[in-house]
Amino acid sequence: MLLRNSDSTVKLIGLDRDGEAIAYSRERLAEFGDRVTFKQMDYRDLKCGLMEMGISQVGGVLFDLGVSSPQFDDPRRGFSFREDGPLDMRMDQTAGMTAATLVNREPEHTLADIIYRYGDERYARRIARAIVRARERNPIETTGELASIITGAVPSAYRHGRIHCATRTFQALRIAVNRELESLEPALYDAADLLVPGGRMCVVSFHSLEDRIVKRVFRALAQGPGARLSVLTKKPIAPTDEECRTNPRARSAKLRVAERMVERTTR
Repeated sequence: MLLRNSDSTVKLIGLDRDGEAIAYSRERLAEFGDRVTFKQMDYRDLKCGLMEMGISQVGGVLFDLGVSSPQFDDPRRGFSFREDGPLDMRMDQTAGMTAATLVNREPEHTLADIIYRYGDERYARRIARAIVRARERNPIETTGELASIITGAVPSAYRHGRIHCATRTFQALRIAVNRELESLEPALYDAADLLVPGGRMCVVSFHSLEDRIVKRVFRALAQGPGARLSVLTKKPIAPTDEECRTNPRARSAKLRVAERMVERTTR
């Protein structure tokens, strides 16, 4: 939409850790030729990556956080328990520790902390204990195996709640494997540095931990004599009922927007 409704001087740079996402996007946007550039990288390296491309300023930055639908829907990626698949969960499948490595290596107290902190899972200790007991018999290698262990660890009433009882644990492990939250804050600060005056930063988050970080960083960058941003969304923008009907996965999305301020000159 941006490319189609702008003149030929506007260029788009797409950054993603997932090589499959890069390949798909390159094919889909092929008609725009050299107006689009793709680079496989973590957004924690945003500033360095753009500098390597000879870019020191941009007119806007959009962060689309969390897992994508193609990642979630492909059982080979290991993000979902709906179909059995390898317990991977890496956004970049060429690097880093898999979820299988994490659940089979980490001590019980570390697993419980991850599941509670990143999943807000009330039964984190019970689930961690069940994981450790299960891996003593055999390594946990698939999403189905892990989901079954979680189901057996929680109370019967919890298994029949509004969301599947493994949802929070899978979310927590995914965040830990991809180090999503620790990458976000520095990336937001770097993005603010890169914006031209009047340029905008838009962040779409999908759970409260992400949104809390975005809110805190925007507030910090908008305060004090060295303020760089003006926050344009006092409250995050939520999807409409129609958007949620069309795309149910959008229901938890929150959009926050900030604009780079014009630097004041002193006399």
